[in-house]
Amino acid sequence: MAAAPHAREPRTVRRGLPRVRGGEPWPEGVTIEVAEAVIPDAVAPATTARESVAPAATAPAEPASVTQPTPAAPAQVAAPAAAAASSLRRGLPRVAGGDPWPPSDSIRPAAAAAEAPAPAVAATVEAAPAAAPAQVSAPAASAVPAALASGGAVLRRGLPRVDGGEPWPPAGVVAAASAPAEGIPGSANAPAEVTEVVAAAIVVEDAAGAVTEELVGTTVVSRPGPDVSTPLPFRRTVWNGTAPRHDPPAGDQQTGRPRPTWVQGIAGLFAAASLGVIAVAVVALVRALLSMPALQDFLLAYPGEYEPAVHVEPGFAPWIGWQHFFNMFLMILIIRSGLRVRSEKRPTAFWTPKGNAKGKISLTLWFHQALDLLWIINGVIFVVLLFATGHWARIVPTSWEVIPNAISAGLQYVSLDWPHENGWNNYNSLQQLAYFATVFLAAPLAIVTGFRMSGLWPKKAERLSKAYPIEWARAVHFPVMLYFVAFIIVHVALVVFTGFLANLGHMYASTDVLGWTGFWVFVASLVVIAIGWWAARPLVIAPIAKLFGQVTAR
Repeated sequence: MAAAPHAREPRTVRRGLPRVRGGEPWPEGVTIEVAEAVIPDAVAPATTARESVAPAATAPAEPASVTQPTPAAPAQVAAPAAAAASSLRRGLPRVAGGDPWPPSDSIRPAAAAAEAPAPAVAATVEAAPAAAPAQVSAPAASAVPAALASGGAVLRRGLPRVDGGEPWPPAGVVAAASAPAEGIPGSANAPAEVTEVVAAAIVVEDAAGAVTEELVGTTVVSRPGPDVSTPLPFRRTVWNGTAPRHDPPAGDQQTGRPRPTWVQGIAGLFAAASLGVIAVAVVALVRALLSMPALQDFLLAYPGEYEPAVHVEPGFAPWIGWQHFFNMFLMILIIRSGLRVRSEKRPTAFWTPKGNAKGKISLTLWFHQALDLLWIINGVIFVVLLFATGHWARIVPTSWEVIPNAISAGLQYVSLDWPHENGWNNYNSLQQLAYFATVFLAAPLAIVTGFRMSGLWPKKAERLSKAYPIEWARAVHFPVMLYFVAFIIVHVALVVFTGFLANLGHMYASTDVLGWTGFWVFVASLVVIAIGWWAARPLVIAPIAKLFGQVTAR
């Protein structure tokens, strides 16, 4: 029999993170006295699902043995550990609106045989001679059936604490169930007190040099039960996208950009004033140049327009007015939807064509492409009627004189002494070049680049895709859109400042008589465009898109 155990200093359990916010590290001041690991048959190691385990005590250099304590040893076992109440912490519900998991009926009373408090189970470790092999007294095997009979469950064993050791915790550590406490405010089944078992272990090296870890003692620790009546705080972390279902916070929290200061405001006013000064200076310079004799002769030779080589009937046919309205209506919605596609990070709805599940695109992109198709159809009709009626000569140059006349017309516009307006019979050369570039250059370029970026492009045409990369189409498509925006702004400005009522009568009333008919038709067209602008939203677009495919939220 080994020598009597000698007194050793108590070992303090390593403390970890606190169990509550702002609390002390857990466990709070638990001390383990190392003694012989003798557990009576009536004692079952009790623990909870959140078991606190002390770090293993490293053995001295020589082999160690664990001896039986003498009757005078301080380590005594008083009450069974099975009498200590323990409870599994209940977490979030498994279904929306359900009770916390695990259910309350899964927490059953432990063996209620003993009523006395359960003191700590101690163990004593002492060194043995170097030649003696390691001997460790294990916990009593009868503790496991006792705890299982009381409704407990064997804890799942994890990784070993030492290389080549056994899984931790050792076999025989059982979680004992406890009865739910009554009368806790806010929770009918929250335990009033939770009992945990803190296990201590030693590292033992035998004669063969094998290192193992053995359980040598447990300590029963009681603490107040957690209050699960109040749910944990929840904070939304998902970005709502450009079209959130709730109003985003106003101010800098939405954009993340600093608010403009008064210095930036003054800088903006200074920049605007500088542009105004530059514009005035350019006008003054051109007017001074045009007063020179050489440029006066140039203006006489090239007044800004020329007679076309092909005879064209004066006036505008009614179909030109309708084509102009449809073109303006579709162009505004196309620009709006195109900018929306570029800025949309998280679409609110998607469209999938019938019979092609892989062709799924955002609803905004589908609306943009649908408008493009209508715009192309309208443009083809316009070009066909333009050549069928002979009005093509109004916007297609028929002489090289168009270049010097366009320069003359540009100088006259800049000098604010504008050229003679005779749009009912003939456009000036600068207008002719602008309309020609818009109809026969910018529009086809927008169609070709848009087709390359759309889902209609053949995916299997690898050689064609390599010869015409999609990056080129993207690099050209957006500048073409900017050209259309600039053309619309300049075109509307010239319509207003070169004879507002006369120009509206030409385009919307097909008459050269000065009156208000064209004005009121123009106002009605603006109302229609405003309604279309408002209706360009998923609530209105989705029912139309469902006629050609499937609309989903994701």
